[in-house]
Amino acid sequence: MAIPIVNSIASWILKKRIHHMELFKKHPNEVQNELLMDLVYKAQNTEFGKKYRFHGIKNYDTFKERLPIQVYEDLEPTFERSRRGESNLIWPTPITMFAKSSGTTSAKSKFIPVSQESLEDCHYAASKDLLCIYLNNNPDSKLFTGKSLRLGGSKEIYQSNGTSYGDLSALLIYNMPFWASFSSTPGSGVSLMSDWETKMQAIVDETIKERVTSLAGVPSWMLVLMNDVLKTTGKSSIDEVWPDLEVYFHGGVSFEPYRNQYDKLIKSSKMKYYEIYNASEGFFAAQDLNDSNDLLLMLDYGIFFEFIPMSTHGTPYEKVIPLSEVEVNENYALVITTNAGLWRYKIGDTIRFTCLDPFRIRVTGRTKHHINVFGEELIIENAEAAIKKTSCEFDCEVIEYTAAPIFMEGKKKGAHEWIIEFRTPPCCLNDFRRCLDQNLQDINSDYEAKRYNNMTLDLLTLHEARPKLFQHWLKQNNKLGGQHKIPRLSNDRQYLEELLSLNRN
Repeated sequence: MAIPIVNSIASWILKKRIHHMELFKKHPNEVQNELLMDLVYKAQNTEFGKKYRFHGIKNYDTFKERLPIQVYEDLEPTFERSRRGESNLIWPTPITMFAKSSGTTSAKSKFIPVSQESLEDCHYAASKDLLCIYLNNNPDSKLFTGKSLRLGGSKEIYQSNGTSYGDLSALLIYNMPFWASFSSTPGSGVSLMSDWETKMQAIVDETIKERVTSLAGVPSWMLVLMNDVLKTTGKSSIDEVWPDLEVYFHGGVSFEPYRNQYDKLIKSSKMKYYEIYNASEGFFAAQDLNDSNDLLLMLDYGIFFEFIPMSTHGTPYEKVIPLSEVEVNENYALVITTNAGLWRYKIGDTIRFTCLDPFRIRVTGRTKHHINVFGEELIIENAEAAIKKTSCEFDCEVIEYTAAPIFMEGKKKGAHEWIIEFRTPPCCLNDFRRCLDQNLQDINSDYEAKRYNNMTLDLLTLHEARPKLFQHWLKQNNKLGGQHKIPRLSNDRQYLEELLSLNRN
């Protein structure tokens, strides 16, 4: 009797938040402008606030004039000072936590400040809101009759001056409020293990005994975990292990290439999938409707949003606009100002709006993770869609992939070169290659133009990766873990050459 009561009380509390969401849906620009002025006011006496004369900023236009667009390298010296114990640099309250961003596989780590305000008013608030949205859409849910299986990163401690760092998920687990700790599995002892391979089996051993009603984590790694669960238990489907499982909250990479594999492992007709968009820098958007691919932009988490049209990005004519000026289906680079002291910070993600009332988006890729050597402007969203369509047509399953350009040399034309790891390979790799190339043309008119009669680009080249190649590559680069992702597309050949070399050995 106690479990249904807990479920009813929790549902009632969480649903109250719906009214606050309705406010920013109805008055999005007013909410964002008020939030910006609040951030500026709170930080006016910080070192950063004094440098850019925050005390005189009364509106967005002045804010835009006084503060430049920043990237991590611009702010890294200040972040390092903060890590050494200096305070009141970028935010008035002490910052003692830093999220170690996975970034790209071979790049050095980034340390993103996490204030107490961003922890509570952004990350934890988002967790509650996600549950609130889900329960509002699914009133018959029994979510709180069981636990959430959360697959996160590992924890490391920065030893100097009382500051700590780790993967964002590890920081969230380490500082988790009691209500979240009570309702999640595995326990923090297993969740914060640093050896990923040992940790995965420990998660399996602990969670198969639990009543799991929801999953949360990156699709690629959750897929690995579920297959390990089936191997350990000898069951044929996840439903047999966790019969009360009803929803998977996923983010980090596109779910589309993995959807068919999830459908084969989880056969329950009641299963739902909810996408989220978060990063070390903050929580930005969440799916707010059942069976939707669009994400509601969350406008009251202490994050002020700006956008750079990708048509101007990186040019002398680069344009930065507020939420009130965005347009549907334009590709934008995301710029944020946050309650953790990130000021006009370009995080490197690209999004496009699918709706302006309310503001809903889709994540399209990364500003650096695309291929545009020949003017083809291939972005991750295109690649994911083509991979999904081609896999369906050949009844095969893709685990991981990456692609890079083959540069023109002499009279030799350019091309794209792919390496794909299959769980179930296609019957004919060459036919798969031709179909993938055609699907890319159908999806991306710029790629189609460059492929026309092989005028600029030849048919793509495709390699089949040996089993677990991408996992071995991540391990080799000390990036094995739940928050680390494969760079899908690159304008240079560094990642691809490393993978090809490892594939040959």
